[in-house]
Amino acid sequence: MTIGLKRAYDPPGSTDGLRVLVDRLWPRGLSRQEAHIDVWAKDVAPSPALRQWFGHDPAKWQEFQARYESELARNEEAVVALRRLIGDKAATLIYAARDVEHTHAIVTKRVL
Repeated sequence: MTIGLKRAYDPPGSTDGLRVLVDRLWPRGLSRQEAHIDVWAKDVAPSPALRQWFGHDPAKWQEFQARYESELARNEEAVVALRRLIGDKAATLIYAARDVEHTHAIVTKRVL
């Protein structure tokens, strides 16, 4: 399983493979046609409460990772379903956050 990460606002690439949106909310200002999303995996995104608590604050990054991993562990069914969907193909997890160093997609990729 080869998994990449990419912002939703970056153009799709020929090596993206299966493009999986891992945000609970659709990226603001981006049409479905522009996004080139194959699968919208809302179920593996952080809960609204966790997302709001984190607020993309780098100071909360370590704690956010632990809390999000805990959420994913409790949501094993969605994680397993996404693993099966990706299989041994190339995939790119798509996210909307501006901060590419402190995004839940990094944790999602690690868990997958």
